[in-house]
Amino acid sequence: MRQYSADLTPPWKRPKPVPEVPAEAGLVVEEPGTGFCGAVIRCEAGTVTLEDRFGKHRVFPLEPRGFLLEGRVVTLVRPPSGGPVRPTRTASGSVAVPGARARVARAGRIYVEGRHDAELVEKVWGDDLRVEGVVVEYLEGVDDLPAIVAEFAPGPDAKLGVLVDHLVPGTKEWRIAQAVTSEHALVVGHPYIDIWEAVKPSAVGIEAWPRVPRGQDWKTGVCRALGWPENTGAVWQAILKRVGSYKDLEPELLGRVEELIDFVTVS
Repeated sequence: MRQYSADLTPPWKRPKPVPEVPAEAGLVVEEPGTGFCGAVIRCEAGTVTLEDRFGKHRVFPLEPRGFLLEGRVVTLVRPPSGGPVRPTRTASGSVAVPGARARVARAGRIYVEGRHDAELVEKVWGDDLRVEGVVVEYLEGVDDLPAIVAEFAPGPDAKLGVLVDHLVPGTKEWRIAQAVTSEHALVVGHPYIDIWEAVKPSAVGIEAWPRVPRGQDWKTGVCRALGWPENTGAVWQAILKRVGSYKDLEPELLGRVEELIDFVTVS
């Protein structure tokens, strides 16, 4: 005799099976009902906690077909260990995303003043920028910034963020920044004469960055005052090696870079 399935639902109406994915730390998923997207920071019996890039936490039930992973429906399951998971962090303090592929580059960009600025931003925020698809380019000074912004032609889908050194009211840099008026361009800056000074003195083993007389090249003056070689390129590489994470940078720089990333990536 033929054997018939007790399930009389026609095959074309049956839901297709979806993969089960362990809710490991750092896995980035979206809860389609709310649109909340974040990385797994904790998985307990029946629930998973996600953290978005702004640090907001949400707890969701572990329901079948309950999440999207890279746009595909999945069922999150508790990791085999059964214990709470702990996230790792990037150098910027964000939740790390193990094995994440770099996103296709956005049309938007972040411009910084020089090579040293770009190297520091890459070291601390590089993982975040690749996940978000943001490219950082460096300028040789900002004297022609209004023309550079006009040539870029920022728009709603191609925003431009600019990080300026020594952006203090009344300075030349301040006047130049004020001349940029596009609503799709954001110019922010830190108060330091050079990006070196945004590295905490304790990170490089000094009590404070020395004062350099006006009219003297700042980097050269710092090297002379501290007895360092006057090869500023080599000195910068030594400084950069001492920067392990955001904890080695001054908050006046941290806040401005985060502001630019948010501006370029948030619609």
